[in-house]
Amino acid sequence: MTFPLDYVRSRFPGLARDEVFLDNAGGSQILGSVIDGIGAYLRDCNVQHGATYGASQRAAERVTAGKQALASLFGAGPGTVVFGPSTTQIVFNLAAALGPSLRPGDEIVVTEADHEANVGAWRRVAAQRGAEIRLWKVDRARQSLELTDLAPLLGPRTRLVCMTHCSNVLGTIFDVAAAAELVHRAGAKLFVDGVAYAPHGPVDVAALGVDGYVFSIYKVYGPHLAAAYLGPELFAELANINHDFYDCGPYRLQPGGVNYELVAGGAAIATYLDDLGERLGPGPDPRGRAWAAIAAHEADLAEHLLGFLGSCPKVHVVGDSRPSRAVRVPTIGFVVDGVPSPSIPAQVDPHGVGIRFGDFCSRALVDALGLRPHGGVVRVSLVHYNSHAEVERLIAALRPTVA
Repeated sequence: MTFPLDYVRSRFPGLARDEVFLDNAGGSQILGSVIDGIGAYLRDCNVQHGATYGASQRAAERVTAGKQALASLFGAGPGTVVFGPSTTQIVFNLAAALGPSLRPGDEIVVTEADHEANVGAWRRVAAQRGAEIRLWKVDRARQSLELTDLAPLLGPRTRLVCMTHCSNVLGTIFDVAAAAELVHRAGAKLFVDGVAYAPHGPVDVAALGVDGYVFSIYKVYGPHLAAAYLGPELFAELANINHDFYDCGPYRLQPGGVNYELVAGGAAIATYLDDLGERLGPGPDPRGRAWAAIAAHEADLAEHLLGFLGSCPKVHVVGDSRPSRAVRVPTIGFVVDGVPSPSIPAQVDPHGVGIRFGDFCSRALVDALGLRPHGGVVRVSLVHYNSHAEVERLIAALRPTVA
C-alpha cells in the first residue's frame, strides 16, 4: 500500500506552515491529538491525585493510561518505566541512584559515539565514588562502534556499559542486541540511549536484551518529556532518590513525580501509531505495520538525499552512506570541502528550509572523526512526515553551495 503521507501530515498542526522542517533530531513536531489530550487534562481534571472525589479519580485514570501507553513504546509494562523532563535529567537521576552501590575500582564503559547525556553523568558519579571510566572508542575508518573494540574493555569489575542505539550525528544504527550478549557474558549490565533511534522504529527491550533504555518523548511526536525502561536487575541496584517513604517502584527515581498533563497527553502517540497501522491494512499487529511502513518511507527519503549528496564531489557524508534501515536512520550528517559548516544552514534559511550545524552535544565523536575544523557537521534529520518534495526543496537550496 502507498504510504498515506497526506493523512500523516494532517495529524501534525505544525506542518501547516509553508516551511520545510528538517531538524527533527532536535525535537519532532507534536501530534495534534497529543496537544488535544494535554488540553483536555488541564480543562477537565487538573487536580492532585490520591483523593476520592471525581476529578482526582479521573486525573489518576488518565495519567495511568498515559503511563501504560508510553510504556508500550518500549514493549514494556508501566511499572518498569520512569519519567522525567529530559533524557539528560533522567540519566543524571539514574547515575545519582547508582552512586551508593559503586565501589572504588568498579568500572563503567562509555562511548565516543554518544550524546553527552549518556556520558557526563556517568563520568561524574564515577569520579565521586572512585570508580573507573573506560572509553569505547569509535573505529575511525568505519565511523562506527565495533564489538571487537568493546570486548577488551570488559572485565570482572565492569558494572555498566552505556551506549547509544543510534548516533545523532552519523545516523548509524549500532548492534545493541549483540552488545547486550557480550556485556552480560562479562557479568555487567547495558544501558542504552535510544533518543536518536526511537522516532524511527519499534523499541523492544526484551528482544534487545537491555537492562535500561531511555529516549525523549518530545522527539517521538510528543511533548517535552522523556522516559526510561529499567529492568529488574538494574533497578535493584539503584538507591531511592525520592522521599524515604516513596521507596517503591518507579516513584523511587521520580523526585517530584511526573508531569501529569504531558503523560496523559502522550497516550495519543501510541494511538496514532496503531491508527496508522490500521489504515495500512487488516491483520494483527497494526503498530508493527506502521513502523514497517515508516521505515520504508524514510529509507526512500534517505536514498533521495544521499543520492544527491553522493553526486557532489565536495561533499563527505559522515557515517554509513547506504540508505537501508538495516544500517541507518534518515539523520544525515555531512561536511563540504572548502565550505564552513555554519554557513550552509544560513544559505538554506532564506528558502524556508530548516536544517542545522554543530556537534549536537556529541562533541567527543565530532572531535574523534576530525570534523571540528569544518565547524562541525551539517545535519539534515528526516522523519516519516517529511516528503520527497521537501527533500527536493532542500536539494535546490543546497545545490549552489555544494554541487
